[in-house]
Formats: sequence, C-alpha cells, structure tokens
Amino acid sequence: MEVFTMENKVKEFFRNAFDDMKESAKAQHEADKANFAAVKAESKAQWEEAKAMGSPEKRRELMQAERDKQIAAANERIAAAQKRINK
Repeated sequence: MEVFTMENKVKEFFRNAFDDMKESAKAQHEADKANFAAVKAESKAQWEEAKAMGSPEKRRELMQAERDKQIAAANERIAAAQKRINK
C-alpha cells in the first residue's frame, strides 16, 4: 500500500499536469496541421483561378458560365412565380 505524503501528491499533480499538457499539445498540433493544409489548398486554388483569369479566352468562358448560372436561377424564380400566379 502506497502512502500518499505531501511530496507524492505534489509529484502526482505535476505528472498529471504535464501529461495533460502533452496531450493538449499533440491535439493542437494536429489541428494546426489540418488548418495549414486547408490554407495551403485554398491558396493554390486562388492561384490557379488568378492564373486562369490571365487568359482572355478562359476569363470569357468563366464569366459566361457565371452569367449562365445567374440566368438559370432567374428563370427558375420566374417559373416559381408563374406557378404561384396560376394558382
């Protein structure tokens, strides 16, 4: 049977505290690695988009695709409104 003296209690307290800090540091490191990878991927995507916009043909294609999406969304809203009117 182990006797818990004040010295043993202090040692156990610090051992637990350092173990908790070690686990916390590992978990934070994993979170930091994940965030870094996400930022790196977003940065690469922004670079690729900026590079694509340097080409006039590609820029026109992207802008036309965006306009087509806006037109399609507007047409859906018109159709929904017309259905409501017909009711």
